[in-house]
Amino acid sequence: MTALLPYGRQHIVEEDVTAVAEVLRGDWLTTGPQVQAFEDDLAGWTGGVGCAVVSNGTAALHTAYAAAGVGPGDEVVVPPMTFAATASTAVALGAKVVFADVEEETFTLDPAAAAAAVTSRTRVVSAVDYAGHPADYDALRRALAGSDALLLADAAHSIGAHYRGRPVGSLADLTTFSFFPTKNLTTAEGGAVAATDPAVLERARRFRNHGLVRDRAEQRWPDEGGWHQEVHEFGLNYRLPDVLCALGRSQLRRLGDFLAARERLVRRYDEALADLPGVLLPAHRSWARPAWHLYPIRVLDGRRREVYDRMRAAGIGVQVNYIPVHWHPAFADLGYRRGSCPIAESFYEQQLSLPLYPGLSDADQERVVEALATALRGAPAASAA
Repeated sequence: MTALLPYGRQHIVEEDVTAVAEVLRGDWLTTGPQVQAFEDDLAGWTGGVGCAVVSNGTAALHTAYAAAGVGPGDEVVVPPMTFAATASTAVALGAKVVFADVEEETFTLDPAAAAAAVTSRTRVVSAVDYAGHPADYDALRRALAGSDALLLADAAHSIGAHYRGRPVGSLADLTTFSFFPTKNLTTAEGGAVAATDPAVLERARRFRNHGLVRDRAEQRWPDEGGWHQEVHEFGLNYRLPDVLCALGRSQLRRLGDFLAARERLVRRYDEALADLPGVLLPAHRSWARPAWHLYPIRVLDGRRREVYDRMRAAGIGVQVNYIPVHWHPAFADLGYRRGSCPIAESFYEQQLSLPLYPGLSDADQERVVEALATALRGAPAASAA
């Protein structure tokens, strides 16, 4: 039986193993020197914007919203074409999520839809760099003009991408990253928050560490003793340990190579699928250099489910990214309804992610292309019975 070809996977080499082993042999496993070093390394990819590493991408979103002051009575604008965590972490802080539709072709947050969704209660507008393609951040800034809302970039897909020559991480007030194994670099589980305002970054760092205040100049009772630390605002344990930061640092040294490999594979897909009827290929704006976390095609004529099933049966691990967030039962139970974001919903009905990761061989990619062509050549399921 042919092994399933995954839609994404990590790329681990001996240098990664050595980096982790060195930490395991040392004195620090949790919060030690590798944490600060990883944060400093990440800042090299964010245009110098400071970062706080956290335990996963969901923790990054939760931490960023908390650092932005999101709470009961606030609203957070979110596109529905994302993983549920972009919205659920705002709900966890007591905020109301307002869904705003996405643009055609890139399926990132539509600035006009965002502008229409912003009210006096909006605390954060969250853009999502879907598939690794940056949202239109300059247009989003204009959409927020006159509002006190902060702009957040959910860059779980897009570390290393550029927008009009500027790196992701420097484009929004807050940026969140994910280092899950299928992402563009991995720490196994892990994430980070970048913030252009040092005060917001400090709040993020405190939130990830139970809200603890260790600086005596900021403590209410600084004379208790050298052991003393205080909780001024509640936080959580979202720390990323030294051992995983060492893996992240090793991976980050190869991020440029990872991005180049993904870009090459995308070009090969574009060429191989250019004349294949029944599909639309992902778009690429001239002002963006995407990080290409996903290769999302659109399967036309209502055949997405059929093509998905046929490719899975052929051992190709295609995936669907994502169910529109407001369709999830947890949001339906809060009163959100289908039909409110028609572009995102139409895209979902067609979307299919083809395998894409740096270790994907040319032969495996050709196998994907052939399986897709074969699936599309088959009679539509409804008429084959």
